[in-house]
Amino acid sequence: MDEFNINPDRVTDPQEHQEDHVFDLSLRPKNLNEFVGQQKIKENLDIFMQAAKGRREPIEHVLLYGNPGLGKTTLAHIIAREMDADIKITSGPALERVGDLAAILTNLEQGDILFIDEIHRMNKAIEEVLYPAMEDYALDIIIGKGPSARTLRLDLQRFTIIGATTKVSLLSSPLRDRFGATHHLNYYEPEDIEKIIERNAKILNLEIDEEAKSKIASRARRTPRVANRLLKRVRDFAEVKGDGTINNKTTEDALALMDIDPHGLDEIDRRILSVIIEKFNGGPVGLTTIAAATGEEIATVEDIYEPYLLQEGFIQRTPRGRIATENAYRHLGFEPPEKQNKLL
Repeated sequence: MDEFNINPDRVTDPQEHQEDHVFDLSLRPKNLNEFVGQQKIKENLDIFMQAAKGRREPIEHVLLYGNPGLGKTTLAHIIAREMDADIKITSGPALERVGDLAAILTNLEQGDILFIDEIHRMNKAIEEVLYPAMEDYALDIIIGKGPSARTLRLDLQRFTIIGATTKVSLLSSPLRDRFGATHHLNYYEPEDIEKIIERNAKILNLEIDEEAKSKIASRARRTPRVANRLLKRVRDFAEVKGDGTINNKTTEDALALMDIDPHGLDEIDRRILSVIIEKFNGGPVGLTTIAAATGEEIATVEDIYEPYLLQEGFIQRTPRGRIATENAYRHLGFEPPEKQNKLL
């Protein structure tokens, strides 16, 4: 099996990789009925869109937030399709100058949708230009400098902004308040992940049995993007090492090779827990220290690995730092200390 090399650091990363883009596009749901999970969000969006269509007007601005890989971009495309609107795509970091945003906004037609990914990373100057554009559908351009400067107001077509962010707390209150609807995407239930795997396996014409489907779902970190990536990697393994059929044995061997355990933790997840337990007696320990001890970037630990470890109850946040829970001790084969049992 050694020659079949899979990098586990990338497989469970919920961020989108360039190699996944075409693959994900082929599997992306086209409407709300095809979108699995996030039921309350779907119901609210359906009413929201039907009401707007009944009034023959664009929908209000929408803010979608949640961890990477949960379907924010997919929902934006679904909204555009359901509203029969063209969608333009950009991101917070790509809007470097006011002119960049002005060029996009002045080219939007009536009812168009502007999707801004990582909207929390827009700089303040861009954000301030966006306020009147979102509220009054107008663009204020300052001409000149100093006392002789004057403001020119350009009217815009009525459009919709859909913002996506993993860190809603970094958005300023004035910007958040201008969104008519805000939805938080949660981690998916295991049964929903199974449905996604089943649907995507059919699209890809893959033979997959119930045990294999359940096993992939249980290790997909409750995240559709990770589930899709695991399905792809197990498919590759089945084609190279088997007859192309994804069964329990093939799946088990592929996941073992990727070093992904039954809880969906990979080598880096376990290293983080091990550092907290073995080097710092279970914590509390600061995020900076964890990052230094594991050789990972602070943002990577905080944004990629920590959310799932928190969700699954392997670590806790405290005012003094992170603490490994009893679940973490037992998962790594350690006996939890009595002192910590009392704390937890």
